[in-house]
This record gives sequence, C-alpha cells and structure tokens, in this order.
Amino acid sequence: MSENILKELTLKIWRQKDAKSKGRFETYKIHNISTDTSFLEMLDILNEQLVVESKETIAFDHDCREGICGMCSLFINGRAHGPDDEVTTCQLHMRRFKDGETITIEPWRSGAFPVVKDLIVDRKAFEKILQAGGYVSVNTGGVPDANSIPIANDKAEEAMDAAACIGCGACAATCKNSSAMLFVAAKVSQLALLPQGKIEAARRAKAMVAKMDELGFGNCTNTGACESECPKQISISHIARLNREFLKAKLQD
Repeated sequence: MSENILKELTLKIWRQKDAKSKGRFETYKIHNISTDTSFLEMLDILNEQLVVESKETIAFDHDCREGICGMCSLFINGRAHGPDDEVTTCQLHMRRFKDGETITIEPWRSGAFPVVKDLIVDRKAFEKILQAGGYVSVNTGGVPDANSIPIANDKAEEAMDAAACIGCGACAATCKNSSAMLFVAAKVSQLALLPQGKIEAARRAKAMVAKMDELGFGNCTNTGACESECPKQISISHIARLNREFLKAKLQD
C-alpha cells in the first residue's frame, strides 16, 4: 500500500446531544485515508461511513474551508485547530498524523461557548461583543482621495495585522481562564490605530470590555497561550493597547 495512505486511525470524538445533555467520548475506526486529505474531509469520510452503517453522523462546524470564516473550531489532541501552527482546522491535513495514531477530537472548552451538538459550539458571545463595539462614524459623501487621510505605514500595517483576526475562538478556548482579551484587543486595536476609529474610541473600549465581562469570559493573566494557538498569530501586544484605550476612556470619564 502507498506510503501516502494511513491504513488505520482511531478517532475518539466527543458526542453530545445538546447543551443540557451529558457528553461522552465515542471511538471510531477509519481506514485508508490519504495523507493529502484535509482534516474536515476525513470527518466527511467518517460521516459517510456512519450513514452506510445507519448510525448518527457527527455534527461539526465548517463553511469556507479556506481559513477565513473561523467556524472550524475543534480541539485536536489537546490543541486548538490541531498539531500544525498558524492554520485553522480546515487547513490541517492528515499528513500531520501517523498511521495507527489515536486522535482525540473535542469542541471548544469555554463556559461562554456552550455546546450546541457534538463538536459544534455557540460562539454568539463574540458577535455580542462586536455589536457592543458599535459602528464607526463616517462621512457618506463622495469617495475621498486615497491619500486624503495620512496614515503612517507602520500604523496601517499593525492595524491590518489586528484586523486579520477571524474570531474563531481558539484564544478563549486555549486560555486557562477562558479569556477573550486577545479577540477584543484585536477588534479594538485595528480601529484605535486609525483616525477613522477615534470618534467612538472611548465608548468602544468600555462597551466591549463590559460586554466581555458580562458574558462570562475570564481575566487575562498573560500566559501567552492565546497568541501561540491563534491561527492568524495575533500578537498579545494588542492587549496592552486595549488596556491603554480602556484606562484612557476611564480617565476621560
């Protein structure tokens, strides 16, 4: 058999009917998986196998499968998005696993992300934080010239780095405190660095931090786990900027 085929894998997958039901691990065997197969494609193959066996398929989240939407939120062998670095689960391929390996697959573990079913969690908490941040005031008149608002290149680049956050939730799921500070910091930072975000800056920082606390996310203790598991490598330096924006807003009060 080709060296590019994993002859057998043992999958320990978390099964849970809904948020109120007690969950459990169930074990499945899957055979002859190409190392070029993506992790989600492997789960698709397993579900096809379960359909043939007249068993209930495994529910898991996905959409774009291009590392953009952040929906493929899985804990794989104890790591958010699996053993590869700077990738989402949909970008993970089976070449990262060995023939005969046992793979443990779980949903995000965070009180603010309750399980919907099996491997799917409810991440509306992040959407509520974004809604609390509100909109940016803009002049809806004619389109301005590109250089009408001078922005230093380093500031623009840093703002773009923060805007790369896809809100997958790996930071909160990885953090021992279930803190959402990296997510909130990225969303605040991308606007705090640009003149367009200055008008509502104080209100935005206070509102998003307050909503984060209200939804039950924990406090940041600077372990750096969020940065290490972030698929977009958002820097924890943005958390420092969030703290400055928040303190500045409180002083203005």
